[in-house]
Amino acid sequence: MAGHLAVLLQLGDSALPTGAFSHSFGLESYLAAGTVADEAGVQAWLLAYLDTQLCCTDALAMRMAATGERDTGELDVMLDAAVVAAQVRSASRKMGAQLARLLPAALPEAGPGPWPAHYCLVFAAAAARCAVPLPLVLHTYLAGAVTALVQNAVRAVPLGQVAGQRVLGRLRPAVAAAAARALQLPAEEFGAAAPGLEVAQMRHEHLRARMFMS
Repeated sequence: MAGHLAVLLQLGDSALPTGAFSHSFGLESYLAAGTVADEAGVQAWLLAYLDTQLCCTDALAMRMAATGERDTGELDVMLDAAVVAAQVRSASRKMGAQLARLLPAALPEAGPGPWPAHYCLVFAAAAARCAVPLPLVLHTYLAGAVTALVQNAVRAVPLGQVAGQRVLGRLRPAVAAAAARALQLPAEEFGAAAPGLEVAQMRHEHLRARMFMS
């Protein structure tokens, strides 16, 4: 169990240089429009993102890969199709490629490639090669994604550090629930998303000034 914890702490570390700090996954569009402007708005946005794209796309793809419901090559193609916004699709692939480059040094026990293309699948594959139980993998992935976005909100809103920690504290039950839900979701739920979130993600590339790449 201690070995599993060490692997998850490293994979889920927000300081792992995967490029997550460069992406807001649509949050910046809401900031620019004034729809999200404070702690409560950030929390509401994160809950919507967690409940849709993170759970029904990323986490469900990870589960299907880990259980053998689909092979990773097919899931890479499915993720390309399900992620509508080009910037978000590119972010997932760039972060996946960066994590794959880091793994030989950061997690040599995961072994050599080849690795999938999308970040969530690389994360899942590395953890699976280290025999980490799937529920822990999903929980760590979702918690890490939410933490990275809160840190980005601290910079962009701007949101105070203490306020960011309050948001993370309130979201802990939602993260656990999303991880448990991903284990039970039918495959037909893959790609379920909030249209407003997808529209905001597509609008991002047209913003006049941008802090983030997505």
